[in-house]
Amino acid sequence: MVEKIYNYSTTDDKAVEKIIMDENINYIHMVFNKNEGMPEHYSNSNVYMTVLRGTLSIQLDEQEVHEYLKGHILEIPYKTKMNVNNLHDETLELIVIKAPAPKNYVE
Repeated sequence: MVEKIYNYSTTDDKAVEKIIMDENINYIHMVFNKNEGMPEHYSNSNVYMTVLRGTLSIQLDEQEVHEYLKGHILEIPYKTKMNVNNLHDETLELIVIKAPAPKNYVE
């Protein structure tokens, strides 16, 4: 078989699943319920964030919190301060792609 198959959960429970973590990309599936999210951090690569469902509330660097809905794709530059949260009742589901894969990443 030429292709390689990956799976991600289809749950509403909080999840940060590192699906593909190789030398090319990091492909991460995230699910957050109300008032859940990631700790504030700086992007360690170019980040492409796809909102699959719910509303993403995100603060980048020193700007105000912006909100993005299902169907939005964000491109976030390397070394950007990020504060990612779900401030709404509906479950938030994201796909996060880091490309190129961070060189200092240790799984």
